[in-house]
Amino acid sequence: MSVNVAVLVGFLLFFAIVFWYRIPSMIGGMLDKRADAIRADLEEARTAREDAQKLLAKIERDTADTQNEADKIVESARKGAQAAAEQAKINLHATIERKMKTAEERIAQAEASAVREIRNAAAGAAVAAASEVLGKDIDGSKGSTMIDDGISQVSGLLH
Repeated sequence: MSVNVAVLVGFLLFFAIVFWYRIPSMIGGMLDKRADAIRADLEEARTAREDAQKLLAKIERDTADTQNEADKIVESARKGAQAAAEQAKINLHATIERKMKTAEERIAQAEASAVREIRNAAAGAAVAAASEVLGKDIDGSKGSTMIDDGISQVSGLLH
């Protein structure tokens, strides 16, 4: 039994020393500090997570806004290109129409000029032929009268 008593005395002495130096409160304090540090770390992690979620939501909103703006810019550019193409088509038609009108005017002028030249040549030929025919067959006074009448008739036809 002496071993039991020695163990009991050693055990009691150990507990007396532990309580005398307040080791349980020191261990409890250290555990409390560790628990407080863990709580602070958890709170910091929770705060960081909330901040990250807020930042993610903001980035997603900004991305959606940017996408909408890009879509509007693309649509605006598409409409601008269509309007420019339509305007180019209108301008092309107007240019073609002007050139056609100018060509038609030139053709009309050329036709009028050709008609005048033909009339003048025909009148000259008619006058020359009449003069020759009349000069041979008709005497001077009657021939002059007929030439004057022929010139006035040809002149009337040309104008």
